[in-house]
Amino acid sequence: MRPPGGPPAFPGFTLPLEGDDEGLEKLKRKIESDRGFNCQFYKEKCLRRRIAVRMRARGQMSFADYSALLDREPAEYDHLLDTLTINVTKFFRNLETWNALEQHVLPELFAGRAPVKVWSAGSASGEEAYTCSMLFRDWLARNGRAHEAGRIQITGTDIDRRSLEAARRGEYPELSMAETPPDAQARWFTGGPPWAVKPEVKQGVAFEHRDLISGEPLAGQNLIFCRNVVIYFDREIQERLFRRFHDALAPGGYLVMGKVETLIGEARLLFRPVNNRERIFRRPPE
Repeated sequence: MRPPGGPPAFPGFTLPLEGDDEGLEKLKRKIESDRGFNCQFYKEKCLRRRIAVRMRARGQMSFADYSALLDREPAEYDHLLDTLTINVTKFFRNLETWNALEQHVLPELFAGRAPVKVWSAGSASGEEAYTCSMLFRDWLARNGRAHEAGRIQITGTDIDRRSLEAARRGEYPELSMAETPPDAQARWFTGGPPWAVKPEVKQGVAFEHRDLISGEPLAGQNLIFCRNVVIYFDREIQERLFRRFHDALAPGGYLVMGKVETLIGEARLLFRPVNNRERIFRRPPE
């Protein structure tokens, strides 16, 4: 017996963490053909692990079986892509990173008069993009510059269309609020749960469907967030992404990475550290 809602208890069931390379390749090609999601760039162990989560949940013993299930039940793709794209985030996640941004980055970003462009790459359901909007608006208000909020231009991009739809709605469960300071929660949200971001937070924030690897990068950005995303790709793709981020940033622009990520290869020469502990780097000004 198994608990209600738990994974099926199949005697002898083993997750496909190795072997059946041909079956995996066929499944990867099928996913790309059916949904346009390119699995080729993921680290294989990571990819196998995540596909195995869905196979176990549906009691499928092989990649071929799971492929046949996708044909019978196309709605399974939504669950699979949710698993592959790791759509788990929170408002003000790693609060110390946001504090460092406020101290070291925001004064530079708002030093001029031009629009302040921010790219939240791999934005999932939008918590990071909206947190950025809240942080900027708080900073401007404290410095007597609330009237400059119209300069804020934040774009969140993701490959998962369901996550983007959720981001545009701007309504979130209690779990998304776990790291939100009480004063920010009181100021920027209504209801609860679900908690809805206030309309002013949404002003200047847009969400787009975009493949981080093969899609066109945004250009002229002043700040790019890409946290806990590149670690799931192999080294060649990581280096390619860092180059894309460098080129997407305006001179003097900032890159924020996840706590477990680090610059590799040529990227170590393309960026200068601003705060190593919080993984904040800068493209040197020209």
